[in-house]
Amino acid sequence: MDNSVRNTKKSLPALAQTLFSVALMAVFSFCILHTNATLSPQENTVAKTQRKTFKVVKYPTPNIAHDKVNDVKGVILHHTAEPTIQHSLRVLTVGKRKVGAHVVIDTDGTRYIMAEAHVVTFHAGPSVLAERNGCNYFTVGIEFQGNTIEAPLTQEQIDSAIEYLRPIISRYKIPLSNIVTHEMVRNAYKQKYPHRRCSGKVDITQAEYKRFMSQLRAKL
Repeated sequence: MDNSVRNTKKSLPALAQTLFSVALMAVFSFCILHTNATLSPQENTVAKTQRKTFKVVKYPTPNIAHDKVNDVKGVILHHTAEPTIQHSLRVLTVGKRKVGAHVVIDTDGTRYIMAEAHVVTFHAGPSVLAERNGCNYFTVGIEFQGNTIEAPLTQEQIDSAIEYLRPIISRYKIPLSNIVTHEMVRNAYKQKYPHRRCSGKVDITQAEYKRFMSQLRAKL
């Protein structure tokens, strides 16, 4: 048999395998493009956001209890009600006001870590959760940049908060019933101590709280 014919026959399996690989990659690419095309712009945005790991910045607050350890039985959600992230960070780190938080989450999802979960920070004031007083000493405080009375949380804020919370919930076995808003623990305090003075400031709105909790449940 002619050598050129013999070599051609030997190369046929390799050629077939190459063609099969190319065809398989083409089908795979088509499936991805088709899936993205069938998603609405909103669904596409959410899908991309869910896969994102958000920027984390260490931004320690001095407003902590140096002689206490956080018992970590719950989480309290706040909004800063400040116009910019710079204002919020300043308020939560100046020594004069003595207020702090464990994390501040900007509208783009960036997390400013002010203290680790086991540290006590001063974010709740007079408060009651699950019949227990003094929520500062057994909860993690999350501050969302902005004011939910004026504008809802961004999807990035929600996804970043869930990314932050999932390991904490798992490590400390926090029940979802103990993830609440500042307004809820303040109202519980006022009900338990009706004759004591306590401010009535609205924090995270109930609508945004329900929206957040719905997405948190879905991702746990």
